[in-house]
Amino acid sequence: MPGATKRKRRTFGNTWWGKAWVEALEDRAKLDPNRLPRGRTYARKGTVSDLAVGTGEVTARVQGSRALPYRVTIHMRAFTGEQWESLLGMVGARLGHVAALLDGELPGELAEDARAAGADLLPGPGDLRPKCSCPDSANPCKHVAAVYYLVADEVDADPFVLFLLRGRPREAVLAELRSRRAPASAPGKRVRAPAAPGVDPKRAYTRRIAALPPRPAVPGTVGPPAVLDLDPPHRTGWSGDTFAELAADAAARAWELLVMGPGEETELSFEEDLARRAAGRPDTIAELAEAAQVPVRELAAWAQAWGEAGRGGMAVVREVWRPGQAPLVRAKADLAESGLPGEPKTWRNRITQGDLQLRYGRDERWYRFVRDGEGWRVDGPSAARPADVIYPP
Repeated sequence: MPGATKRKRRTFGNTWWGKAWVEALEDRAKLDPNRLPRGRTYARKGTVSDLAVGTGEVTARVQGSRALPYRVTIHMRAFTGEQWESLLGMVGARLGHVAALLDGELPGELAEDARAAGADLLPGPGDLRPKCSCPDSANPCKHVAAVYYLVADEVDADPFVLFLLRGRPREAVLAELRSRRAPASAPGKRVRAPAAPGVDPKRAYTRRIAALPPRPAVPGTVGPPAVLDLDPPHRTGWSGDTFAELAADAAARAWELLVMGPGEETELSFEEDLARRAAGRPDTIAELAEAAQVPVRELAAWAQAWGEAGRGGMAVVREVWRPGQAPLVRAKADLAESGLPGEPKTWRNRITQGDLQLRYGRDERWYRFVRDGEGWRVDGPSAARPADVIYPP
């Protein structure tokens, strides 16, 4: 159109240190460069919400193709004590470095000196450990890549974010730098303890190791959670009863781990933990669905599948995939021998015959489904062999 103004494309990294953050991430992701443009698109479209930068980690929610936003957590490797000692000693010795940081700037010379001191503020290989609740196994996936780009805005606004991601907040870094520049006579001067004399290697090797103390007895039941003296502020939307319920659930989970040991369902995604809680308290499904912004009908299906077959049951409810032919051929043969009426129909990982449906999971187990109105519901635990879940309805 004549006279139309061309819209400027959103960029990431407006300071040199923000650009350095983006360049470090793009160098890191060269093995899978296709995810980066898609991540930039997600970031530009405003799909990232609840972005929070904490000590050593970044969290956010990213709206993907599904109704429920994906949860992204990025952990950044913290500096060791020796690295902090080297970094802060170098910065503290240069008054210009400290003054620039206080002015909200990160001198290029400081970044180079930090790298030379073995404490690179920018992420290098193995420094970032992202986790996303989406099914994409790429590292980074497009949701993580979107968060990476938006962290550049945080780094632009405050270079101390780089220190925070390495393990120490602004206040702690500045307090340490002030103590290092304090005169010798000043009260509260940082005093270094004398080095420990050490232990003779031969004596350490031959020293008898004391026996471990006995393991405390596991309680027979789960105790009641502590009661809050005051409810949280009203604006949070939380109540003391809600916290008590969460505490009771956490205590029950911890007790199960102590009694039965860790199982396959120790690490749960947000959706899996939501289904687990809903399965344990069916009367709260509507409340949980509203709080998690999940359709009630969908959460009810998840909860029913979790109650019948756990994590695997929920997975085959939510996911359709294309397995190899061998397990499907075996299942069709078992169905043919079962005497059930009708002919089996196969689609992806599902075989349907009348009011019975078998679904093959990525865990290489079979799940039995029966017709429930216009849909299907899980009917019993899974089995390694299809014949073990084929029986008259």
